[in-house]
Amino acid sequence: MHSSMPSGAVSAAFDDRNLIAHAGLVPVMRLAERCGLSRLVAGKVKLTGAKNGAGAAADAKVTSIVAGMAAGADSIDDLDVLRHGAMPAVFGGVRAPSTLGTFLRAFTHGHALQLHAVHRQFLAALAARTPLLPGSGQTAFIDVDSTHKRVYGRTKQGAQYGRFKGIRTLHPLLATICTPQSRPVIAAVRMRRGKAADSRGAPKFVAEALATAVEAGCTGTRILRADSQFYNAGVIAACRRVSARFSVTTGMNPSIKRAVHSIPDTAWQQITYPTAVPDPDTGELISGAEVAEIPAYTAFTGRKKAEQVTARLIVRRVRDLAKPATVGEQGELFPVWRYHPFFTDNRAPTLQAEREHRHHAVVEQVIADSKAGALAHLPSAHFHANAAWLTLWAMAYNLLRATGALTSAFHARATTATLRTHLVNVPARITRSARRITLHLPHNWRWQHAWTHLFDTVHHPPEPA
Repeated sequence: MHSSMPSGAVSAAFDDRNLIAHAGLVPVMRLAERCGLSRLVAGKVKLTGAKNGAGAAADAKVTSIVAGMAAGADSIDDLDVLRHGAMPAVFGGVRAPSTLGTFLRAFTHGHALQLHAVHRQFLAALAARTPLLPGSGQTAFIDVDSTHKRVYGRTKQGAQYGRFKGIRTLHPLLATICTPQSRPVIAAVRMRRGKAADSRGAPKFVAEALATAVEAGCTGTRILRADSQFYNAGVIAACRRVSARFSVTTGMNPSIKRAVHSIPDTAWQQITYPTAVPDPDTGELISGAEVAEIPAYTAFTGRKKAEQVTARLIVRRVRDLAKPATVGEQGELFPVWRYHPFFTDNRAPTLQAEREHRHHAVVEQVIADSKAGALAHLPSAHFHANAAWLTLWAMAYNLLRATGALTSAFHARATTATLRTHLVNVPARITRSARRITLHLPHNWRWQHAWTHLFDTVHHPPEPA
């Protein structure tokens, strides 16, 4: 490809008032309206006592931030992407970035909890109106994980030196919901200080995520999956109180070691991965492993009898190739293994339960998505403003996932970046006639049929209640 005109014959001017750069926001925000986002915010988020009118029109401010994030904004200043060209003709109530920044800085912990309630109900509405979680009536997986987000600036509240030496971070905690047929959506999020332990507040957070899953239509088997940081009696008890199952990595504490080494050699089953997978300890790719099970392992024996739990201990082992024998030396006399046990009451066969537990890594895709999008920056020096920003990102993420689910089978499983490229960041020119607005989009747009299907679906008259 090359320029079709000489440089002197090309000029540019930002002067067309009938153009918009993100025409895909029209159906996306129409879907948000149909799921009651503005109504939920108006009913739940009450910033009483806020100065400078920060608490006024919370619904318009929340929807402005969510729309900006859906378009790709990753900072407060980037929210100005909504104020260009003909955007005022297709959207009303768009707020300036300075107004939105004042709104976020007015948040307290209580206001953040109000926003969490909006997030839960909005997810339930999205799941009810779109095929967001197909198969949730049979099986749903709730994955819990935490991440660290590096921040800069000494005035950033809550930023502390934690797991990473010499790096100041904030420490978000998140829970996702997925089914065997769907990509994950976000059930719950929490912003925490950089030094907070991974499992701090985990039992309460897990209970909230499991309740949100039910509200989102997960009426079948619910299985909580988590890493070893969440292997504690409180998390397991939270699952059992609501009849949910668990599948939690244990690590190799002394009790687990004794149990693993008691497994006879004849009990191990060979498995071969269709594609190589990264080893969780070393990161190197492995294509085979062995799996065995202890049917009845009692965990938390140091606690009182009522808090002890007996369930399956499933162990995967892989050869330790970190120190291979050099040429000319005697080969190994005994194989050296690395063990990866997890504790579960999943009733599936051993190999299936192991495969489903390993799929917990899908939550990392959501974390990567966050850091490539709205969480590329935590935009405020105020801790609760960043906590609100995190929750608003979760709502924008779920809204885009629902948008993809309505559009096509491909877009239902596409990444957020792909959804923005195909459906949201589409330029359009508007024309007005007979009190109607028509969007004129690029001719021969590769995904025009998918976009048109989405547009027609969300603008179709709603079914009578």
